[in-house]
Amino acid sequence: MTQQPNDRQEYNITAYTENQVGLLNRIAIIFSRRKINVESLNTSPSEIEGIHRFNMVVVETEDVVRKIARQMEKQVEVLKVYFNPNEEVIWQEMALYKVPTDIIAERAVVERLLREHGARVVVIRKDYTVFETTGHREETDKLLAVLHPYGLIEFVRSARIAIIKDSQGFHHKLREFERREPGAEVSENEFLGRRDKVFSM
Repeated sequence: MTQQPNDRQEYNITAYTENQVGLLNRIAIIFSRRKINVESLNTSPSEIEGIHRFNMVVVETEDVVRKIARQMEKQVEVLKVYFNPNEEVIWQEMALYKVPTDIIAERAVVERLLREHGARVVVIRKDYTVFETTGHREETDKLLAVLHPYGLIEFVRSARIAIIKDSQGFHHKLREFERREPGAEVSENEFLGRRDKVFSM
């Protein structure tokens, strides 16, 4: 079934930014003012030195997400914002599970869990064992349900990380800018001031 612009669904918002103190707080305000819950938030270095990458997951309509992206791009430190539904990105989450070692001490049980859920053992101690797995939310939830009867001690899941399927990377945008402005040294402020022109092309 084709999604319509007014249908709510999961969107992955990817923002390339400078690494500046206070930026996360200002981005959070954009969401809180619209009473939008951020389901997942990850920030990390990007493929370009000195530029960070935010990945946020929200459940909203395309129209609302588009407005959020535009508001985020008004922040001086934000260079570019993309938004994509799940089918347009490759994404993963990581989960850790701590269970009592004595309950799963039988080797056959451990091997079966690893094989069926693509998990691996991170740590084995006398008092507990830690499993790790990566995948989509549904996949990590399945192992969570399986391990509950074994006296699950602790569980944590990471924020989502995602790569846009059809993106050529932010490097491509920078190279495109350099080709359109040959022979001129462009200061950081000039680059930021003209980013709307560059990224709309």
